[in-house]
Amino acid sequence: MSTRGFWIDHFPGNFLWSNAALACKGMAPYGVVAMDEIDRIAEHLKTRQGEPQAWQEEWCAMAAQVEKVADDAAARGNDLTAGHYYMRAGNYYYTGERFIPPGAAKLDVGRKAYRCYQAGLTRSYSNVEFVEVPYAAHEAGATLPALFMKAPGVPARAPTVVIFNGMDNCKEMSVIFAGLEFAKRGMHTLAIDGPGQGETLRFRGIHSRYDYEVPGRAAYEYVAQRSDVDPARVIIMGYSFGGYYSGRIAAFEQRYAAGVAMTALHWDLAAWQIRIKEKAEQEGNKVAQSNFQFQWVVGSADADAGIEVAKRFTLKDVAQQITMPFLVTHGANDRVVPVENAQKLYDAIGSKRKTLRVFTAEDGGAEHAHVDNRSAGVDFVADWITANLPAA
Repeated sequence: MSTRGFWIDHFPGNFLWSNAALACKGMAPYGVVAMDEIDRIAEHLKTRQGEPQAWQEEWCAMAAQVEKVADDAAARGNDLTAGHYYMRAGNYYYTGERFIPPGAAKLDVGRKAYRCYQAGLTRSYSNVEFVEVPYAAHEAGATLPALFMKAPGVPARAPTVVIFNGMDNCKEMSVIFAGLEFAKRGMHTLAIDGPGQGETLRFRGIHSRYDYEVPGRAAYEYVAQRSDVDPARVIIMGYSFGGYYSGRIAAFEQRYAAGVAMTALHWDLAAWQIRIKEKAEQEGNKVAQSNFQFQWVVGSADADAGIEVAKRFTLKDVAQQITMPFLVTHGANDRVVPVENAQKLYDAIGSKRKTLRVFTAEDGGAEHAHVDNRSAGVDFVADWITANLPAA
């Protein structure tokens, strides 16, 4: 357990809320949340932990307040100020949506989040393009929404990192906490909501799949045909649950030049889902996600069906097929995916050029997906990619 108190465990004894709050607080280094605003939300929530609607109400109330400031600034033509406020409102709405069960209420809050995200990105990041990745061969008429962040001042064809999110995240978060750092190092970023993620799940009804090399292939083929991308230097990256996705893609899509799992997934995902089901029934605030989350992501009717689906989400039999340079990072104090899973993945990877980096509490970045210090994790990832890219 963490010994650093309030910053990590904002709601002592309530890991469900503490972990979700930390994921939002982890965006603070990038100026897209404000710690004062989060602190005010948390102060209201401290006395409401027994109320089912409290989380949604307090996060969305702050989001609406911040959104109003953004709207007023935009009406006055103060677009940079508006952009800052919109990005914060988007992150607060998205955090507030987290524990709302699938349905009309969740969609309503999700639409508010994405409206703010889009308004913020267009005003604050002129190097971000809103793009669609062709996916029609796998879902009739479908495309996958993505954000392409261009690195400023790079040659015509530059290295590019394709990022798939975790289970609870979205491309708008990925493009900020990772894409900005990659851009500084001359790399473009395609942050994508794959099946079971972000907009793709919420508004297009496309659920996750165990054979994630399919969307991974679609993402590669999209970036490879762009005139500003070097197709021989495209990297696949995933974080949190995306650590499974990137590993699976690296095992089957060899056109990627290197791969990164910024946090490994459980080696036995079905056992993890059984544990979540049992603990959620006994004391739901002790787990990291709502009991509906995984089954919603994969499109299962109930928790038991989700457990059966989870049996297919494993890298045990395919990690040996990963032959490209591959990095696994993990937090030593990860209470969502225990650190021993990272060692198991690293040991199973077939590549002769593989790296395992475990961040301790002294390093920072010791929590799940390094949310307690995103910068420490992302800087290491970015530097590793730079060192392991093939020559131009």
